[in-house]
Amino acid sequence: MVGRAGIIRRMELITFLIDFILHVDKHLEVFVRDYGLWVYALLFLIIFVETGVVVMPFLPGDSLLFVVGAMCGVGLMDYTLSVGLLLAAAVLGNQSNYTLGHYFGPRVFKWENSRFFNKAAFDRTHHFYERYGGITLVAARFMPFVRTFAPFVAGVAKMSRARFTFFDVTGGALWVVGIITIGYFFGNFPWVKAHLDKIIWAMILVPGLFVLWGALKARNKKA
Repeated sequence: MVGRAGIIRRMELITFLIDFILHVDKHLEVFVRDYGLWVYALLFLIIFVETGVVVMPFLPGDSLLFVVGAMCGVGLMDYTLSVGLLLAAAVLGNQSNYTLGHYFGPRVFKWENSRFFNKAAFDRTHHFYERYGGITLVAARFMPFVRTFAPFVAGVAKMSRARFTFFDVTGGALWVVGIITIGYFFGNFPWVKAHLDKIIWAMILVPGLFVLWGALKARNKKA
């Protein structure tokens, strides 16, 4: 019975996460209405955890930033405060992730797939990093899963802190400011609101397919 209850709870959690990702606009609107300024703390935590904890690559970064911009556009949230806090969360998250990679070093290559570590995603990011170097940290900001592993890989590869910070801040600014601003100006168009779930799927799948294509290409070249 305990095992079955645990499975049911996990399924409920997965269902909630999928619903949150696909309908993040509705969940955020409810949170703003019920808790007010606490929404900024929640958003800071989500962005920090997604970029700073290597076992949390599934959180809705791109779609969340887009919806935040749309909510700023109708006055439910403050644009300047949102950009400043979430940029800080993105930069500090990457710094934390880099530190973890730098500390654990080559030992991660011996880790296996588990509930808390996606070895395949780590390997894909590592191949991408080996090929494109520091610019990976900028491009990875717009790629689900890769953005979580890229700073960790940079730490494993012993990139200098100063060089890492340059790419961290540059990529974070382009990601946070860019997507929030796009959401601010375009997120409340009737067509966008009517097709937001499809847009969110596109924001997840299109970069993911690009990463998969790059990983397969690198694997074939290596073979």
